[in-house]
Amino acid sequence: MLARLIKPKACLDEESTLWLFDVFAWALRNLDARVFYDETILVTPSNQHFPGTESSVHGMANLIFNQVKAHAGLKHWPTKLTNLAEGRPAKAPKLEIQGALRGSKGIMPSGAVPHQLHIAYNPNQLRDPEVLIADFAHVLAHYLGRMSNEPPPGGVENWPHVTEVVAVFMGFGLMMANSAHTVKIRSCGSCSGPAVERSNALSQYDITYALAIFSCLKEIPSSEVLANLKKTLRPFYKRATKEVMRKQHELNQIRENSASLYPKLWNQSKGTEQAR
Repeated sequence: MLARLIKPKACLDEESTLWLFDVFAWALRNLDARVFYDETILVTPSNQHFPGTESSVHGMANLIFNQVKAHAGLKHWPTKLTNLAEGRPAKAPKLEIQGALRGSKGIMPSGAVPHQLHIAYNPNQLRDPEVLIADFAHVLAHYLGRMSNEPPPGGVENWPHVTEVVAVFMGFGLMMANSAHTVKIRSCGSCSGPAVERSNALSQYDITYALAIFSCLKEIPSSEVLANLKKTLRPFYKRATKEVMRKQHELNQIRENSASLYPKLWNQSKGTEQAR
């Protein structure tokens, strides 16, 4: 009896939790709710979602980048990938996207493209593809987020944090969580290059909680997430998923706010309520 009265300890502080829900609501309002519910998948660090190989460093980086773009629903965006060793790209031009902002309804540019988004990669990160995938997803999340018609929750001063959640929103939560604070320790000076790192604004627990929100909204079984999530985060993810599922008020608010932009979701939720 006493166990029932003890409230489970919250995974994160309440302010952080509500902010994460707010960012998802903001993303759904501004970055296409239809694509999120109909086309976005849980991208896994596996051959299923990243098949193929290339003989050169740049070829492999380009292969991975194009796969990240496709999974993010940004395949039609005009981009050019450059090696960071060759220098940082010039300031990004104003993108001209034809058709839908993202997803299958986007229109691939034909002919010469006057404005391309130049994105640089660190070739050392190919030694840990999850770090490279997460970095690509985060960079694309930055440019996608800039297409929003309203400022993000907490203001633009939290932009690095917001864009990490947007990367989770796009389906890359596993790589974002697995690579957070990643540092590969060198075993000796001659057999290993520089450490493979990904700097991140949010903690691995914040990102994992965002992944739990994503999975609950998408109704993705925990088994699919846990099979690809690093072991040290699995207990926290299980707790976070249970906590998110208890926050029906926040989940319903997100669904209701999305309904005006995506009527199909409203019809589905009403049907679920009637079935209950």
